[in-house]
Amino acid sequence: MVHPVGLGCMNIMHAYGPPVDEADAKALLARALDIGCDFLDTATIYGLGRSEELIGEALSHRRKEYFLASKCVLGFQGRERILDGRPEAIKAACEASLKRLKTDVIDLYYLHRPDHKVPVEDSAGAMCDLISEGKIRYYGLSEMGEDQLRRAHGVHPVAALQSEYSLWVRNPEIAVLEACRELGVALVAFSPVGRGFLADPPADPATFHAVDMRRTMFPRFSDEHYSGNLPLLDAARTIAAEADCTVAQLAIAWTMAKGEHVLPIPGTRNMAHMEENHAAACVRLTAEQVAQLDVAFAPERAVGPRYSGPGQASVTTEMFDFEKRQHGG
Repeated sequence: MVHPVGLGCMNIMHAYGPPVDEADAKALLARALDIGCDFLDTATIYGLGRSEELIGEALSHRRKEYFLASKCVLGFQGRERILDGRPEAIKAACEASLKRLKTDVIDLYYLHRPDHKVPVEDSAGAMCDLISEGKIRYYGLSEMGEDQLRRAHGVHPVAALQSEYSLWVRNPEIAVLEACRELGVALVAFSPVGRGFLADPPADPATFHAVDMRRTMFPRFSDEHYSGNLPLLDAARTIAAEADCTVAQLAIAWTMAKGEHVLPIPGTRNMAHMEENHAAACVRLTAEQVAQLDVAFAPERAVGPRYSGPGQASVTTEMFDFEKRQHGG
């Protein structure tokens, strides 16, 4: 068992701006363990391996204190991103991650993205081999839909499916939320705080760094769409006040209220935010509050697509009909 709220380790070295000071990143990781945050989620691609290295450097002497997740398939050669789900590539990636993480075993190893050139059954078979060899304990999928979940599960039981899930992104409710419940698979909810939108104040696109992925990959933060999403926060602020929590804590608590098999992993590079997110495990929402939030954040009320065209093409998560129209489907 792990604490109900984990820590996503993407944006300490990747995604929302330049890397943070490495001493600060290591202090944040150590503080996470100190307060009982024992589920750390990283990936090969984060910082081109540097996120894994930082975890190894900062925490390998405390390895028994945390459950470690990383990801393969989406990786790098030199400074170029690659996508390779072939069994031999997965096994090579695992060996490299083990070295960077300074560990003998990765607790949970994900296929980070579908590789459309490789059947998911072949990739799952490689994961099964890694489990047999003691290199990983469990395996999972990331940003894949119900079909690939069931196909992979038929090769070897999938332990976890990671997907973006928040008040602002409800796509898992189309199929995989219930499929995971049926199969006994954990649904690991990344970006439960909406990449900073579900906070008070929300993330402000005017302040985003030039290399912040939210400028290009996530259209809801664009000038065209962002202002149309701000009214969604009114209900969140009202209910957060009733629940005596912050808006970010409310968003995290809402994901946990969606099932005992749902584990949110908010990511942050800010120590105070990390502690705030961790404390969301103590927030208890009533069934009425959850229902009110469901209505206030009905999927069709979100303004703009979740992903850009290239981003959407890289995943196989189910889309709502209105999203298919947004992408010309």
